[in-house]
Amino acid sequence: MYTDTERCVRAVQSKDARFDGWFFTAVRTTGIYCRPSCPAVPPKVENMTFLPSAAACQQAGFRACKRCRPDTSPGSPEWNARADAVARAMRLIQDGVVDREGVPGLAARLGYSTRQVERQLGAELGAGPLALARAQRAQTARLLIETSELPMGDVAFAAGFSSIRTFNETVREVFALAPGELRLRAEKANRHVPRVPGTISLRLPFRAPLNPDNLFGHLAATAVPGVEEWRCGAYRRTLRLPYGTGVVALTPQPDHIGCQLALTDLRDLTIAISRCRWMLDLDADPEAVDGQLRSDPLLAPLVDKAPGRRVPRTVDAAEFAVRAVLGQQVSTAAARTHAARLVTSYGEPVADPDPEGGLTRLFPSPQALAALDPQSLALPASRRATLTNLVAALADGSLPLGIDSDWEAARAQLNAMPGFGPWTTEVIAMRALGDPDAFLPSDLGVRRAAKELGLPSTPVALTARAAGWRPWRAYAVQYLWATDAHPVNHLPV
Repeated sequence: MYTDTERCVRAVQSKDARFDGWFFTAVRTTGIYCRPSCPAVPPKVENMTFLPSAAACQQAGFRACKRCRPDTSPGSPEWNARADAVARAMRLIQDGVVDREGVPGLAARLGYSTRQVERQLGAELGAGPLALARAQRAQTARLLIETSELPMGDVAFAAGFSSIRTFNETVREVFALAPGELRLRAEKANRHVPRVPGTISLRLPFRAPLNPDNLFGHLAATAVPGVEEWRCGAYRRTLRLPYGTGVVALTPQPDHIGCQLALTDLRDLTIAISRCRWMLDLDADPEAVDGQLRSDPLLAPLVDKAPGRRVPRTVDAAEFAVRAVLGQQVSTAAARTHAARLVTSYGEPVADPDPEGGLTRLFPSPQALAALDPQSLALPASRRATLTNLVAALADGSLPLGIDSDWEAARAQLNAMPGFGPWTTEVIAMRALGDPDAFLPSDLGVRRAAKELGLPSTPVALTARAAGWRPWRAYAVQYLWATDAHPVNHLPV
């Protein structure tokens, strides 16, 4: 429970959407819980209780509000801005680890006992890993009920429930409606919305503002043919998921990101959504980021001109690490060419649900790339050695890279590998591991922008000046890069 009630009350009474996902308002007299921006008349202050997670609200016996749908609010930005055990646990739970491996699997990945994990999550979030995973299953079930025509039994197992009875009981308890009633309400509300057969269409919320230019511009400009493409106003790519494969199309809209998913196994829905949100950095808090960066008078004009820039990330940390090595000291076009050759030779084929689309393969896994012949790579000998060493470490698990990585430990391992300098390590930390404070003072584009703005342009001096931008230096890099006319900074036409 939150004790800073005065600040929470102000957010609720002003219906401030910036706090959606930060906390939830449980109303004791009605037994419901809402997001801070709920359009309903705010309850009396004495009837409000503030809890840190939807799971905590559900565990306390509250049901989700039917008007504001708090289960669909953006995730807390805390889990993307921290690298402690609780933040790493939350990222893993969102990625479906508890459903696949149970609480012991979650604890093993974190290096703690199950009791320690449950105690830490309970103290900070008011709910343990099972309750948090249950809340996520309920949200997935609601999405499938409302956006697909699957029979309820298939929905139950695709959402991760062990039985139809548990599914029915959970949906009734969380949403105060039976699964059939939820579907009927959705059909009435969306009767004029066309559905694409074989796909699930949903809206990914975010905290405004969001500037899509560099976010989608970067993903489109660096897209690997066959794996990614920009088509009809959407960024499309293939996905390697725990139970199968998928294809996603993400379309920037003023108040949400449109998402269309085609999955070979619907059990991957929660993981696919989580990875897409992670890639687009949708749980960021732009008010906190931009507020800190505006404190530098030379950086402030860039922020004021186009606020809400996000850090373009990746759906697969190992994939990005390989692409980062391929991109060392070459142009964007050359890096795409090298990656495309690997995809053609080692990528697994997939079927594009869009007959006009150009997605044909998954990016090769480290295990597949471990079999490559270094001599077949059109790279300098030193870079071939760097790539083969990286792939071997990723394939045998000695270099674990993922959303649950300890940022500093991963940096230390990368820096110890031959061929890895500060730029490669930091760009992996920024875009693959999600460290919001990763910084690239030696990057040519960053140095050029810094010089034009009157900032120090040498790596040492720029690092010293950037101390005032912490802990958001990765976002400062996006603003600095955006001063260039490179295609990565512009939304494709």
